[in-house]
Amino acid sequence: MADSLQIRSMSAPEVETLVEWAAAEGWNPGLGDARAFHAADPAGFLGGFIDGELVSGIAAVAYGDDFGFIGLYIVRPDQRGRGYGKAVWNAGMERLAGRTIGLDGVPEQQANYRSQGFVQDYGTTRYSGRFSDAKAAPANQESPTEAERRTIADFERAYFPAVRAGFLDEWLVEPHRTAVHLEGETPVGYGVARACRDGVKIGPLFANDFETARDLVESLAAGCDDVIHIDVPDRQTQFIELLTDQGFTPGFRTARMYRGTPPALQLDGVFAITSLELG
Repeated sequence: MADSLQIRSMSAPEVETLVEWAAAEGWNPGLGDARAFHAADPAGFLGGFIDGELVSGIAAVAYGDDFGFIGLYIVRPDQRGRGYGKAVWNAGMERLAGRTIGLDGVPEQQANYRSQGFVQDYGTTRYSGRFSDAKAAPANQESPTEAERRTIADFERAYFPAVRAGFLDEWLVEPHRTAVHLEGETPVGYGVARACRDGVKIGPLFANDFETARDLVESLAAGCDDVIHIDVPDRQTQFIELLTDQGFTPGFRTARMYRGTPPALQLDGVFAITSLELG
């Protein structure tokens, strides 16, 4: 039946549909995620269509010539078991051929990804809760200017494998809240909070040291009445202790996996990943 499947790049409204499917699966995407995701690589979302109707999809986002990321791999529930998922997976992997490819895999799929050549780099755990005594001032509600966004993009290259200017132009602006710590005019850390179907997610949270990360997360949490969700690399034991002391509890677990040479990053400064869908 997959022989009748047409695979093509998805339009922005079709990416919205794919994100809604993710919400239905319980993945809790952000309210404005589809816009930022599509901006990261407008041709990087592949849909499988039967008679013009979307039945499967995948994000196969190319961040330049050397790195790509796989996510949002979903088949519509009533169309599963027909090969439509495998078809878009193969198309996505072909699109990213020649690059190191990353993904965040749930435990039940990690063996399957290993069979495709992916190797685990580190684990992540989602922590959820509220800050009972955030000491930092609330994050500035104003969006960074274009020049400030370029400075943030330069800073995060130590913590993310590639330039993603188009994505950041959407991710760093309202209604998202962005907190930046500066030494002089140089960023030493930044984080973003965004409203989701359930509560608020903070990500990314990149910082040169724990103290900066602590101040940033408290700044983003200040004045937030909703539950906060943060996807934290398991290596960040001091940061995890901060969260658990505030009553955060662990939940959803994934593993960051790569096929190809893992990117050389300063992982000690990755306190929260940006998203499970796009890295």
